[in-house]
Amino acid sequence: MAATASNRLTALLTATRLFTPPQIEELLIKQRENEGVLTAFVTALEYAREDVFLEALAQALKVPFVRVGEQPIAGEVLEKVPPKAVFQYNVIPVALEDASTLRVATSEPFRAGLADAFRLASGGMRVKFALSPSGDIEKATKKFYGVGADTLDRLIAGNELNLDEDMGPSVGDLNDLDQEASVVKFVNQVIWEARHDRGTDIHIEPMENDLRIRYRIDGVLHPTPLPPQMKRFQSAIISRIKVMAGMDIAEKRLPQDGRISLRVKGEEIDVRVSTMPTIYGESVSLRLLMRSSGMFGMDKLGLFPDDEDILNKLIRKPNGILLVTGPTGSGKSTSLYAWLHTINSVDKRILTVEDPIEYEMAGINQVQVRSEIGLSFANTLRTFLRQDPDIIMVGEIRDQETADIAIRAALTGHLVFSTLHTNDAAGAITRLVDMGIEPFLVASSVEALTAQRLIRELCPKCKRPWPVDKDFLGGIGFPLDMLSAGTICEPVGCEYCRGTGYSGRTGIYEILLVTDPIRQMIVERRSSGAIKEYALQNGMRTLRMDGWRKVLAGITTLEEVVRVTSEDEG
Repeated sequence: MAATASNRLTALLTATRLFTPPQIEELLIKQRENEGVLTAFVTALEYAREDVFLEALAQALKVPFVRVGEQPIAGEVLEKVPPKAVFQYNVIPVALEDASTLRVATSEPFRAGLADAFRLASGGMRVKFALSPSGDIEKATKKFYGVGADTLDRLIAGNELNLDEDMGPSVGDLNDLDQEASVVKFVNQVIWEARHDRGTDIHIEPMENDLRIRYRIDGVLHPTPLPPQMKRFQSAIISRIKVMAGMDIAEKRLPQDGRISLRVKGEEIDVRVSTMPTIYGESVSLRLLMRSSGMFGMDKLGLFPDDEDILNKLIRKPNGILLVTGPTGSGKSTSLYAWLHTINSVDKRILTVEDPIEYEMAGINQVQVRSEIGLSFANTLRTFLRQDPDIIMVGEIRDQETADIAIRAALTGHLVFSTLHTNDAAGAITRLVDMGIEPFLVASSVEALTAQRLIRELCPKCKRPWPVDKDFLGGIGFPLDMLSAGTICEPVGCEYCRGTGYSGRTGIYEILLVTDPIRQMIVERRSSGAIKEYALQNGMRTLRMDGWRKVLAGITTLEEVVRVTSEDEG
C-alpha cells in the first residue's frame, strides 16, 4: 500500500514537470518523514515557487487552483468549520459543492489525516480539496474570521474568562502559543500580527457596540478584522495588557503609562503602553519599539550624499546645539539615535535624558525622566553639567528652563542634540525666542536646525514608471525643469507589499545652517519667514524640494510628498 502511494506521488510530481528525479526522491523522503508536509519543502529547498508548484500540482490532481481572499466567501460556508480547525491546519472552506460536500483550500493536500479532521470538524460533510498558496490562506483566514477568532471560539465554548486569575506580568517567546489563558494568547496574537505586518503602533479602541483594533503601518492606520463578538471580552483584553505593563488594573478613571518587554521570534521588542479613559471604556495605545532597529548609522536615514556630508560635519563639532524639528511620529528620535551611534566611541562621554528611553545604546549613559520624583529634563541637565560630558542629548526641549540649561551647556563647550515640535527648521528659532530665550543666546549657541518628515517608500517589486502629466505636475508645484534628472514612478500593489504599493519608510529633510548673516537676523528678531527666505536664496532645500528629489530617484511618489508637506514648502 505504501509503495502504491509513493508511486502515485512520484507520478504526480513528475507530471508537474518541475523536478528532476533526484529532487523527486528528496521530496518523497521529506514527505514521509514529516507526515505528508510537501509544499513547505518544495519552497524551502528552492525547487520551485509555491504558487507555481501548487498550480501545476492542481492540474495533475485535477482539482481547482484558487487565490483565496480575492473573492468573497459566503458566511454559510465559513460557518461549516470551527475557526479553531481553520487556524490550526491553515486551511479555509471556500464553497459548498452540494448539501453534503465542502470544498476546502489547502497548500498541503498530502498532510496526514487532514481530510478526516475536516470531515469531523464539519459535522461529517464530504471534503474535497482545492489548492492555494499558504500565504493567501493565512491572509484570508484573518480577513474572513478575524484575528484571534480561534481564541474567541475557545473563550465562548469554555467560558474561560476569569478576571481574578493571576495571568502574571511576564511574557515568554511569542512563538509558543500554548498559553494557559486564551485571553493571554489573543493579546500575544495581536502584538505578533502587528510586528509581522511591520506595524509601529497598535490602537485598541472601544466603540459603543464594537471593539476596534488598528495597526499603524508605514505611517498609515489600517483596521484589523476581528470576530464580531470580541466586544464581550474588551475588559479582559485591556486588563491583560495592563497587567503585562505593570499598571493598576483597578484604576480605570485616569490615564496610565507602562512598558512591556518581550521577545518575538528571538528578537527583543519593547512596547510602550498608554491607556486613556473614554465613554465606552479604556482606549489602549501600544508603540512597538524594536531595540535592534534603533542601532543604525546616518547611512540608513535616507539622506542624499550631500546632506549626509553636511550632517556628518555638524555632529562632530566640539560644541553648540543641533536641533531636529517636526511633528510627533516624524522620526526625530531615530535621527538623534543615528547621530549618537555614528559618533559613539570610547573617547567620548555621552549622556542622554529621555522620556521615554526608546532604544538602549551600549556605551552611552541614558537617564529616564521621572517627573513624579522631581527627575525632570531641567534637573537632570543640571546634573549632567557636573558629570564632565562631551555630548548631551535631550529628548525634547519643552520649556524655558530646559532650553536655558541646554544653551548654557552649548556655550560652555558641550555639543547638545535635541528636538522641538515645529513645522519647519526656521520656526525653531522663533519658538526658542517665544519661550523666553534671549535672541543673542540663540544666535550664539545654535549651529544648525533640521526639519524632517517620514514618507512611504515605493515597493521595489511592483513599482512602475508613471506617464508624465505636465498639467498635473504644474498644479502641485513640481519644478518641470527637474524632469530630466530621473524617472517618476507610481505604486501598483503586489503580494510583497500586501497590495499597498509601498514598503517601508524613509525621511525627507530640510537643513538650515546658522551662518553669520542668519545669526545677525536672529539678534534683530527677524521673522522665521524672513530667515527661511534668506536660507533658500543661499542654497537651502525645503522638505518638499527634498521630496521631489526622492520622487525622481524612484524612492517615493508625488502623492506621498504632497501628503506630508505643506504648499508653502515648495
